[in-house]
Amino acid sequence: MNGGKAMNSANVAVIFGDGLGVAIRLGGPILLMCMLVGVIVAILQAVTQIHEQSISFLLKLIVVVLFLILGGNWMLRLLQEYTYKLFDLMV
Repeated sequence: MNGGKAMNSANVAVIFGDGLGVAIRLGGPILLMCMLVGVIVAILQAVTQIHEQSISFLLKLIVVVLFLILGGNWMLRLLQEYTYKLFDLMV
């Protein structure tokens, strides 16, 4: 029916694992950078005793936007490759 390739649980597990890997590769760097910025800001706020929530939020927002500007092409390419792979499996 589908080109001689039967969709069994092993194939579904591989596809799911690949999708999970793509999600980790896309979200991991952004989350790690936000965590790093959060820790640095928390240390600086503890030292200076300035406890303003907007400082941490704005710095994290700037980091995410810069990462999306600089790494957006890579992220889009990674998603395209995974999508093409899924479409090839459907044919």
